[in-house]
Amino acid sequence: MRLRGLLVGILLAVSRASAHAADRQIQPFIAVSLGARTTFTLLDTAVQKANVVFGARALVLGDIVGVEVDVGHAPGFFQSANNLVLHSRVTTLSGNIVVAMPRRLTEYTLRPFFVGGGGIMVARAEDFLGILPVSDTLPAIDVGGGVSGFITNTVGVVWDLRYFRSVAGNDQSGESPFGQHLSFWRAGMALALRY
Repeated sequence: MRLRGLLVGILLAVSRASAHAADRQIQPFIAVSLGARTTFTLLDTAVQKANVVFGARALVLGDIVGVEVDVGHAPGFFQSANNLVLHSRVTTLSGNIVVAMPRRLTEYTLRPFFVGGGGIMVARAEDFLGILPVSDTLPAIDVGGGVSGFITNTVGVVWDLRYFRSVAGNDQSGESPFGQHLSFWRAGMALALRY
């Protein structure tokens, strides 16, 4: 019993110390979606085209490991020049684990990192006839990596590439038990603000 109490006390002390020493950042970003694939049935789609994505992340990063929450929004995701799809968007929300090069090794250079996690992907589309609307919230995973570098003690820049994929395994009939499928790459640049 005493040993358990001691272990809990040590874990609390370590977590408080690491949380105090952690690097806290807000990262507004702009990105481009690339190589999208989907099983959504639409009158016309330009899902393969590059599409602007904007959003933000909140990051708490220790010397090597951290956590982040990432929100991205891509208006016009399924639209093309033919104007058959009037309105569309894809929004992602994910919680991720971040693994970065130790801070002491990259103090004056770019700091590489890897990221992975899961969350949801919300897809919406409306065509001009109203016969093939899309309105789905899909479980999703994301993985990727990038580099960050700080210009001052509080302001930096982040470049990253991430892959987002809805989690939908196909059964023997080819139907997905979780509904439709959507995947894409996101290449972006963020402004990192320490607080």
